[in-house]
Amino acid sequence: MTFTAQLVNYVRDSRLADIPADVHHEAKRALVNIVGCALGGADHPAMDITIDALGPYAGPATSAVLGRRERFDPLLASLLNGISSHVHDYDDTMPRNYIHASSPVASALFAYASVNKVSGPDFLHAFILGFEIVARIGNATYPAHYDAGWHSTGSVGVFGAAAAVGRLLGLDAERMTYAIGLAATQAAGIREMFGSMGKSFHPGRSAQSGYMAALLAQKGFTTGRLPLEAPRGFAAVTAATYDLDKLVANLGQDFDLRVNTYKPFPCGIVIHPTIDACIQLHDRHGLVADQIEAVELRVAPLVKDLCDKKQITAGLEGKFSIYHAAAIGLGRGRGSLSEFTDAAVADPVLKRLRELTQAVGDGEVGEDNVVVSVRLKDGRTVGMKLEQSLGNLARPLSDAQLETKFRDQTTVVTPAQVDAAIAACWGVEELADVSTLIGHCVPAGQ
Repeated sequence: MTFTAQLVNYVRDSRLADIPADVHHEAKRALVNIVGCALGGADHPAMDITIDALGPYAGPATSAVLGRRERFDPLLASLLNGISSHVHDYDDTMPRNYIHASSPVASALFAYASVNKVSGPDFLHAFILGFEIVARIGNATYPAHYDAGWHSTGSVGVFGAAAAVGRLLGLDAERMTYAIGLAATQAAGIREMFGSMGKSFHPGRSAQSGYMAALLAQKGFTTGRLPLEAPRGFAAVTAATYDLDKLVANLGQDFDLRVNTYKPFPCGIVIHPTIDACIQLHDRHGLVADQIEAVELRVAPLVKDLCDKKQITAGLEGKFSIYHAAAIGLGRGRGSLSEFTDAAVADPVLKRLRELTQAVGDGEVGEDNVVVSVRLKDGRTVGMKLEQSLGNLARPLSDAQLETKFRDQTTVVTPAQVDAAIAACWGVEELADVSTLIGHCVPAGQ
């Protein structure tokens, strides 16, 4: 049986009761996190621009968008959900391949559930399956796919959205194969967009494209039958090396939700160790920005590759600047949403700290590690080596911390709605209709 067929059969035949309870819980954690992120990004300028540009061309306004009063057609709603849930770079990340799987999968599912009655168990099941499809295709093509410049959240996320919506549509094996094929031929997203609104477009577009793939497949729109493994299929075209066995190894037994991580800071995950370490130094030594004369960072080579931006002018750029990461940690002792605004990037204190910081790529330093050395004007040097940053698998955010993160970033709905939305995420398996959860995420006055 082909690799594509094995994945298709699994998505078609899977039963929620066969998925372990701990995976159910991890899926709920992912939903709490992604719904909070969507609400947190719902009023970002990128959302207003998208609505202004594309709203006039939308179909019937039937689908709600998390955190917005307006309604749109489900495909545009998928795009908007994806943008809002990723624009602050606060959504969950798989450290095995650096994909933010929840955004494209959940964004499409919420748009679908807004116009079709979907029970909580069916929604949760489709989310788990979509997430797993993203993870496995990502694992099979990483790191070559990512190293080539693809932003895998977009280029791989589309498969999860297609599979998840296809599951809810009840696609048979043939039509699910078409959905995967249509996802493969729409796969896109390049890393050059990091530090701009274009990055959040990737999960939005993959949610929209995956949803569309499932709809077309349902009607019998045909594709090639080996979209993943053919000589001109997704893997061969987008990755110099790949391992297709990872697509199906222990399928139905191992779930990548178990190795998903949740961000304590709204920025690229590879600069989290630097922020964490610098906050610890700030607090431990009572550092004041004016005391600091020079900062040296030793980081993994990937960090330099992704985040070697010192001359930045926008808050979104700060999310991919190792120098800004050190500056906010040492200068402010925190890494909240406020540290990644245009105003924060323009802060002369933070600008000075960025300028006096040097970062060196070191192959001996792991991607979740950092070595920080801070020289002070009084001649002292303080520093530390951080082995595991907050939010990683060894130091995960707790359920309570995820709830706090949700509340801290959510301003577009009332506190009562926030409480109800969080409760609905944790209790999703008890919902007769996921529209109940969606309703808690629509601002009052709709």
